[in-house]
Amino acid sequence: MPSSSALSARAATTTTSRRAVLGLAAAAAGTLGVGAGPAAASGGGVVPTLSLLLAADQASDRVLLLDPNDPSWWQGGAAQRRAAARVALWSWSALDDTGLGALDPARSWQLVSDAKYRFLRGRQWVLCCASEGLAAVLPYPAGGAAWATTADGNLHAIELLPDGNVAIAASEGGYIRLYAASQGPRATRNVQLDLVGAHGLYWDAVHHLLWALGSERLVGLAVGGTPAAPQLSVVRVVHLPDPGGHDLTPVAQDHDRLWVATGRRVFQYSVSEDAFVGYAGQREIDLRGVKSVGDDPVTGQVLTVVPSTDNPCPWCTSTVSFHRPDGSRRIEGTSLYRARWMPRPPGGVRSAPDATWSSPRDRTGR
Repeated sequence: MPSSSALSARAATTTTSRRAVLGLAAAAAGTLGVGAGPAAASGGGVVPTLSLLLAADQASDRVLLLDPNDPSWWQGGAAQRRAAARVALWSWSALDDTGLGALDPARSWQLVSDAKYRFLRGRQWVLCCASEGLAAVLPYPAGGAAWATTADGNLHAIELLPDGNVAIAASEGGYIRLYAASQGPRATRNVQLDLVGAHGLYWDAVHHLLWALGSERLVGLAVGGTPAAPQLSVVRVVHLPDPGGHDLTPVAQDHDRLWVATGRRVFQYSVSEDAFVGYAGQREIDLRGVKSVGDDPVTGQVLTVVPSTDNPCPWCTSTVSFHRPDGSRRIEGTSLYRARWMPRPPGGVRSAPDATWSSPRDRTGR
């Protein structure tokens, strides 16, 4: 397991930012000749891209890494329903991580609610949490939680800050917590701020704010104090035009904008204008019940995850939908709550030697 220094604050000149993520994607795109503009769609309306999908699957209680361009999803131009065990590049579950036993993952790692990719100080991280309480920061692709904790209140979001500290959002608990995760792999010291229906988090390196989404408000939080004793203060409050705030992500194609999904709408918020603004493809993307939304940093194609009536989990789906151009990918047997774009690692996706990060394909022998 990495030492706590892996998440400590050492380099003030380095930030967790969209620029770092986009830089990785752009560099890879330049190498392989993939442009950042609109491209012709492959089967099912998915634009050929270097990006991958990181998904929170509540059927298996795993974080899944998926390739939307996987040709095994298509045969003779016809869509094939493929099980996650056949298409996931790899996956992770707290139940497989022997270092997390004290956090009771059999109880706390249920209903995976968020999964994100971040790039910090030359290293890749996967952030994840589950509604029943476990939150973790994992080095990619090695696995083995660099930091983890449990908290009550139905966790819905997690975010990594430039100093290595970690924020979580609890919807039923109605709070945002910022943990001094940089101080050790099980550091629990935190500062808490109340936010009714807290569902989303995003660290905005451009404006140096931690954005948090609640049921009726989007708030911008300034982070102060020290890495060992962080502080939070509200510097902006934005009332949502529609209640039920549910997902908050950056607009990859515009550093000034945020995606905001509510119970019935999908908005873009401009930080500089302090206003909700129109966007390309709004007619198709502005849907009811969206659990997650985001645009591919390479192609600009937008994905949404919306619950489907045929899934045994009433707030989940087995299908990731794409927009501009439209299309979909169905992963049979899954109950996806959220899915997010993830830049393809510069060295390619590789299996980790640690069994914690074994691929479902490896486990089934397929």
